Amino acid sequence: MLTVSSRFLALLASATVAATTLIGPTLPATAEAGAPSAVVAEDELLNRLRAIPGLTVVSETPVTGYRFFVLSFTQPVDHRDPGEGTFQQRLTLLHREATAPVVLFTNGYGLAVNPVPSRTEPTRLLDGNQLSVEHRFFRSSRPDPADWDDLNIWQEATDEHRIVQAFKSIYNAKWIQTGGSKGGMTSVYHRRFYPGDVDGVVAYVAPNDRVNHHDRAYDRFFETVGDAACRTALENVQREALKRRDRLVPMLEAEAARNGLTFTRTLGTADRSLEMTVLDTAWAFWQYLGPADCAGVPPVTATDQELYAWIDRVSSWTFYTDQGIDYYTPYYYQAATQLGWGDLKFPHLRELRRYPGLYQPNAVLPRELRSRHDPRPMLDVDRWVRTKAERMLFVNGEFDPWGAEVFTPSKRDSYSYTAPQANHGANISRLNPADRDAATATLRRWAGVTAGVAEQRTPAIPDDDMRPTRPRLNGNQSPNES
Repeated sequence: MLTVSSRFLALLASATVAATTLIGPTLPATAEAGAPSAVVAEDELLNRLRAIPGLTVVSETPVTGYRFFVLSFTQPVDHRDPGEGTFQQRLTLLHREATAPVVLFTNGYGLAVNPVPSRTEPTRLLDGNQLSVEHRFFRSSRPDPADWDDLNIWQEATDEHRIVQAFKSIYNAKWIQTGGSKGGMTSVYHRRFYPGDVDGVVAYVAPNDRVNHHDRAYDRFFETVGDAACRTALENVQREALKRRDRLVPMLEAEAARNGLTFTRTLGTADRSLEMTVLDTAWAFWQYLGPADCAGVPPVTATDQELYAWIDRVSSWTFYTDQGIDYYTPYYYQAATQLGWGDLKFPHLRELRRYPGLYQPNAVLPRELRSRHDPRPMLDVDRWVRTKAERMLFVNGEFDPWGAEVFTPSKRDSYSYTAPQANHGANISRLNPADRDAATATLRRWAGVTAGVAEQRTPAIPDDDMRPTRPRLNGNQSPNES
């Protein structure tokens, strides 16, 4: 499953990953001060925003050289039946100027509770505006009451379609869509259903689980990633943890009690939670760490306390609690019904596992939300990307488990790159120089931006600036939020 505390939680996530991961650092206050003519333009922008039907300007924060708005947009609960009701979908807008390109950022999760102005890598490369969208059913963008049948890839794509059409009344320059991990997947689905909305897509570390139960791509990844010594060390950690569960479970129960955490609504017991976390450990290691961290993997002679502490740092023991899982419930529901997940076999743990069917998204969902998986939507998207998609650019990481199953784009001005030595934080800046230059040139060509113009105001891009995450079942990190 995607980039949260365990591999399930992964796509394209851990509480230590902040808003700067996918969207980058807070904008520097380096642009020119506003002149009187800029005040008129600002008034015009606010008036034009307020004129969009269904759009509410919640707040505005001035940023030197930009304007930053928190917005709310009225959406139908069910686009096929608009009379069913509406809900408010949260957005943020980082405005530079109406003639600059617009980057539509779909992170696949929720926006931060208190959003701050930040830029994705494409936004900086284009020196553009940025419109960030909270995915339906996350945070406050959830209908009340919620009919979970309305949480599917077509409904969210149609949310984004209505948003793009509304904002094109203000921005008539080129549009680029981007996202990382689950956000990258979200951008692909939007492109599939509404290919005319934007002029290009940059999808970072976006997995493509075509047939969830009928492949061994993820198993093959873990059989070959890194070197044999590191793979063996990680397997030994998992085996030792399950062998010592009679001592580690009380440690987990004590930690949960200290922090007011429970297991009753989702996994049911601390023992099941421990097993899920242990299963996620190797996935979390390769998703967020890498070969340089192999030396720190504890040996089989490690104490219980050393083993517990290391797994906690990598995979987070408290993620698989009711409270840890709660935010990611919409992701797990989507994984269970449509998106799919990494369905590993764990042959080295076969005799130590107590719950053979545990490692799948229904295991972490409340009973009333458990559903049957439908493979048809992912097969349809995969076929479309391979044969009909245009102007799509994919960036993956060499050591990222989610890179075991990736999209293969068509030959229609579409490209796929792999960042060497990179994990789930792969981005354009981490590609080898030739690929980086080619990808950057493609993006700017799609957006109608010349390199010289874009680089006049764009600061240097740090190597760790795009680190999108997706919860594991496969993941224990928190997703990027703008």
